[in-house]
Amino acid sequence: MHGSAPPSPWLLRWAHLLQPGSTLLDVACGSGRHVRWLAERGVRVTALDRDEQAVQSLRDLAEVIVADIEGEPWPFPHRQFDAVLITNYLWRPLWPTLLNSVAPGGLYIHETFAAGNQSVGRPSRADFLLLPGELLRTCADWRVIAYEDGFAQAPERYLQRIVAARPMAPVPASPAQRWPLAGQPPGAS
Repeated sequence: MHGSAPPSPWLLRWAHLLQPGSTLLDVACGSGRHVRWLAERGVRVTALDRDEQAVQSLRDLAEVIVADIEGEPWPFPHRQFDAVLITNYLWRPLWPTLLNSVAPGGLYIHETFAAGNQSVGRPSRADFLLLPGELLRTCADWRVIAYEDGFAQAPERYLQRIVAARPMAPVPASPAQRWPLAGQPPGAS
């Protein structure tokens, strides 16, 4: 993995929903553990982080944008992606912008720390911990494909995670889009 940590098990579990050639925004990507893994699978990744040094090695793999998304204007005001990925990051004021960055029929994949984490480590400030059901409420009008809120080990941490599909607009006359559940081969029921 080029010296970086392995991808999130949540991303690995749902990566089958990301098609080669699709566009994905990796928000607060850090040193790029997901950028590298997804780029190797043909996903066209835009890597976004405020730390220019952290993303320097990603320039050959992805479009790299350095921006402080908490203190500066959103760098993609009129752009949408097939998927938006966020791991270990939470900035609630940005939620409407992040959700609007997902194209109709696209995916919002978010995994971060939840209430209870203060009992096992950092982050421990409430500003950085999701409340019970908070991701569900945030994606209430979307098709929730998967959601978890619980405790993970190695390392110990409380997590909340979601995969949600933005509704198509307007609703198509054709059958609903199919989102295969993890671990099922195509055509299995």
